[in-house]
Amino acid sequence: MRAGLTPAEIRTLPAVVDLVTAGRALGVGRTKCYELARAGRFPCPVLRVGRSYLVPTTGLLTLLGLDDGAGPPAPESE
Repeated sequence: MRAGLTPAEIRTLPAVVDLVTAGRALGVGRTKCYELARAGRFPCPVLRVGRSYLVPTTGLLTLLGLDDGAGPPAPESE
């Protein structure tokens, strides 16, 4: 089993991650992730794309209280 993800690692995730990566961020195992997703009970939004489950990172950040707006800086205007 892989170790969980740190808050810093979670903040650097791409916009959408696979279900297993989302589970690692939450400390939930692969089997339980799929069980929760199939039942519609995963603790944050899950997208079904074909046969895959994808999790928007914004949902993870919100769930974990890491959505403090500390994203990349806005481009400077001239």
